[in-house]
Amino acid sequence: MNTFNQQQNVWACARATRRRLIYFFFFLFVPCTTNILAGTVADATSPDTITFGVVPQQSASKLARLWTPFFEQLSSVTDYRIEFKTAPDIPEFEQRLANGEYDMAYMNPYHYTVFHEHPGYQAFARERDKLLKGILVVRTDSTYEDLEELSGKTLAFPSPAAFAASMVTRASLQNRSIPFEAKYVSSHDSVYRSVAKGLYPAGGGVIRTFNNLEDAIRKQLRILWISPGYTPHAFAAHPRLESAVVTAIQTGMVQLDQTAEGRALLENLELNGIMQASDEEWNDIRSLHLQSPDNLIPAASRQ
Repeated sequence: MNTFNQQQNVWACARATRRRLIYFFFFLFVPCTTNILAGTVADATSPDTITFGVVPQQSASKLARLWTPFFEQLSSVTDYRIEFKTAPDIPEFEQRLANGEYDMAYMNPYHYTVFHEHPGYQAFARERDKLLKGILVVRTDSTYEDLEELSGKTLAFPSPAAFAASMVTRASLQNRSIPFEAKYVSSHDSVYRSVAKGLYPAGGGVIRTFNNLEDAIRKQLRILWISPGYTPHAFAAHPRLESAVVTAIQTGMVQLDQTAEGRALLENLELNGIMQASDEEWNDIRSLHLQSPDNLIPAASRQ
């Protein structure tokens, strides 16, 4: 074979090799690129997930049972996937609020005044036609008839910053110069169970969680004292959420009582209904000038 033919063969082999390489890379990368683009389209059209934290006044399992159907219905009417979240106890819930871990949250009125300042949660709704009242409960068979009889006793409370169940009830005892020792037991249900078992002579709660107790426990307790009423818990949004998202969820919540299914869900939560709300409605809480408990996270973070 002459030199020219040899050179032609080399060029032909080179061209064939280039074609094979082009085909190889084409079939290798095009499917990957297609998958990436398909994933981008899917992400853009799939509903956003909104994490909604609920203050753990009761056990996580009970809260999930009560609130998950509510959020599922709200998801169906807003086209946002709303995911129930809580925490093992109220102090951990406070930590997560301070860190801004929840997109939205249902929090007690004192928590709202604190976490509105940092990290900036903004109230958009609250329960309609309802004021929050703290209670002190005792065993049904106890002889206690007034607060003064609790002088010198160790009393159960959910946590230092539980507003009506703890802060308001403790302040009422202190204003009456009734000495007591506070024992914190992590949740409203823990308070009720502890008092029912006779571990403490009395404990703090609120009417809604008391009414949500299973009959076997509630029948062992009676309400000794009820506080004045205050603006109730806030439904509040983290400032990272777009206003259109907040408005859509606010509208969905306010309109829930317009259907039989929505009314049943609200009744299951012991909620009269939900109304629009704004920040200044919690000025009655601010006017109390309550001292932040030492362990409340934002108290240190704002120094």
